[in-house]
Amino acid sequence: MSREVRGGLATFFTMAYIVVLNPIIIANGKDIQGQFIGDGTSPNLPLVAAGTALVAGIMTILMGVVARVPFAMAAGLGLNAFVTFNIATKMTWEEAMGLVFVEGVIIGILVLTGFRVAVFNAIPAQLKTAISVGIGLFIALIGFVDSGFVRRVPAGPPLEMGIGGNLTSWPILVFVVGLLVTAILVARKVKGAILIGIIGTTLFAVIVEQVVKAGSSSDKNPGGWQLNVPAVPNSVPGLENPFRLFKEFDPIGAFTHGSVLLAVLLVFTLLITDFFDTMGTIVGVGRQAGLVDEQGQLPRTREILLIDSIGAAAGGAGSVSSNTTYIESAAGVGEGARTGLASVVTGLLFLIAIFFTPLVKIVPYEAAAPALVVVGFLMMTSVRDIDFSDYEVAIPAFLTIVVMPFTYSVTNGIGAGFVSYVLIKLARGKGRAVHPLLWGVAALFVVYFALGPIKALLHL
Repeated sequence: MSREVRGGLATFFTMAYIVVLNPIIIANGKDIQGQFIGDGTSPNLPLVAAGTALVAGIMTILMGVVARVPFAMAAGLGLNAFVTFNIATKMTWEEAMGLVFVEGVIIGILVLTGFRVAVFNAIPAQLKTAISVGIGLFIALIGFVDSGFVRRVPAGPPLEMGIGGNLTSWPILVFVVGLLVTAILVARKVKGAILIGIIGTTLFAVIVEQVVKAGSSSDKNPGGWQLNVPAVPNSVPGLENPFRLFKEFDPIGAFTHGSVLLAVLLVFTLLITDFFDTMGTIVGVGRQAGLVDEQGQLPRTREILLIDSIGAAAGGAGSVSSNTTYIESAAGVGEGARTGLASVVTGLLFLIAIFFTPLVKIVPYEAAAPALVVVGFLMMTSVRDIDFSDYEVAIPAFLTIVVMPFTYSVTNGIGAGFVSYVLIKLARGKGRAVHPLLWGVAALFVVYFALGPIKALLHL
């Protein structure tokens, strides 16, 4: 029992960073109407942080009780960026979270019907890897931009380092120090490295602000802090009620108020990203825990995937983005966790974390962004699994990886990869080797990319 408790503690401290990073990404994003999630007129980081901890806690406990495995769940990094930058910008937050809910329901149906095997086999393994790598690059870019380390400029090159090409502000220095320290902690395999990096960098930012008074960033003060001014609050912040976010989702609106094709493609992209990320995680962690049998099968796989799909739906219903199984569960397994008790411990700690979520208001982008960059690196490491000597898959994989950050769109990256893969196979006389499902998806993406010219042609 003691090793299960130790494992649950280790898993929590290695993934608790999501309680800070998820609201950093979601709570600051505006939807198509210019509204923020929850309160509408202004970002509410503590509210989204509380919702993040609540859903993560409930789903992780459910994973432990029902599936009886030491796998923890929380809002998925990469998925939350996709929801914020690619879905909410095309519809309201309620409709965006409704699509996340729909995606979770679909995955659940795929699990119950067994169709998940067909979906899994439809996408080449190296394209699945490229999706993960591309999202990693995308997350890293978000971290660099949000911290002010990389900035857009009105003239000259599209991006530059710092202010006028120089690292001339104290907040940027805080980011650089935080990135280096977090990288060193990760390289030394310190447990909870990312969370320690966020907390340590935030404390450093508070000290720097007390000394230099950098203030908030603005046109007149470009060297200020990008999000929150890091300062110790004069009073204890009030605790937000995360349950009120559960009324902030609309699973029907995206299909009735906008393009049905767009809604379908967005749901499909969510499904592909969520589905295959989960499969890789549970197999990898399960193998480390010794839970995989001689045939490479994981006991209670159906229960695990079903809880994971419920997590996706719950994340949409709770307006905190799709919840998925975390690779950080390996930290608990490394401490000896082998049963669902470890997940129950982790889930209870997430619920306790709700009471500390008001503190996220003192975390500036510069303190949280190093974690995004490091997580991006960790997601990129799987690039080694792509065979770049095989151009038939290497070119589509490359396009998938680079189009995501260059266009600030996960959807565009996946579409570019799928369409180019099918076309190259066809040009090489290997069209029959492409799964029929992938043919259909590629055709949908062709229509998606051609929506502009089609509307112009039809005068829509």
